Amino acid sequence: MGKDKGIYSFSTCWNIKKHNVGSSMIQEIKDLGFRYVELNYNVNDELLSTIEPMIERGEIGVSSVHNTFPHDPDPDYGTDSVLLGFDDEEKRQRSIELLLRSAEYAYRYGAKAVVVHPSEVPFDYNIDQALKGIYHEQGKDSDAYRQLWSEMIERRESLSGHYLQRVGDSLEEVCDRIAAKGWDVSIGIETRSRCYQMPTLREARTIFDRLPDAPVGLWYDFGHGMMMERMGLYDNAADMALIKDRVVGIHIHETVGLSDHWCPYVHSGDNEYFDRFLPIIAAAPVKVYELKAACTAEEIEESHDKLLYKLATLKV
Repeated sequence: MGKDKGIYSFSTCWNIKKHNVGSSMIQEIKDLGFRYVELNYNVNDELLSTIEPMIERGEIGVSSVHNTFPHDPDPDYGTDSVLLGFDDEEKRQRSIELLLRSAEYAYRYGAKAVVVHPSEVPFDYNIDQALKGIYHEQGKDSDAYRQLWSEMIERRESLSGHYLQRVGDSLEEVCDRIAAKGWDVSIGIETRSRCYQMPTLREARTIFDRLPDAPVGLWYDFGHGMMMERMGLYDNAADMALIKDRVVGIHIHETVGLSDHWCPYVHSGDNEYFDRFLPIIAAAPVKVYELKAACTAEEIEESHDKLLYKLATLKV
């Protein structure tokens, strides 16, 4: 058994691929010492049939659910889609309904937040994958990378305002309907792992300024933030001040190069870079580890101990 992790939560993305029974998936996470879980977007009704009794009996708490929840196999509404930014009104309304469904489950389970990947600037091919390939083979300073990056950023910047407007419209409707139902649930728009996806920290600030009193904030995914910084999209340390007052939750994991969902400090061997996120971790209302299956129980324990030590010595 791992040591009690207190208020920290743990995402089911770590072990969902190895379990066909939801209760055994949750028990394995409990054995790490976690009292809370984030139910990720691959959790389906079959898995929920044995998880819900555990929630009802108080054997596990739910910190958050990840849109779209429960699992929806349609890629149009998946984790890498235009979603809340669709120009097609029927699709945008469907995205709104799915997010409201996620929020209803969150409310029913006593969760505080719904994590949502709000949108992206669409490209006709996966330009992020192409850029990451050049990054690994030739480096960020290569001519090939710079040229393709400039093409990506030109399109992204020319269209991002339009999609931000659509996302803002959708979130305004979602938040109004959540308020009308009396659900005490926040919507967290997540920092993303592909360079054409939204929001950057600055884009998130634009949405928050438009919706100053709505229950919508940033879901700060640190590993994704590290990837986007390495690729050149934004600077976490510089832009963090813009959003720190609107963080509703966090995904704790670290990136080794452009590979994410590793245990902070342990897999990178870097004892300093991740420190920039400590003030956000200390203040975040919902704190969730989002780790890949390759992370062992021992590594998770070691990483958590290091994190707690650093937080205890944090100079605020």
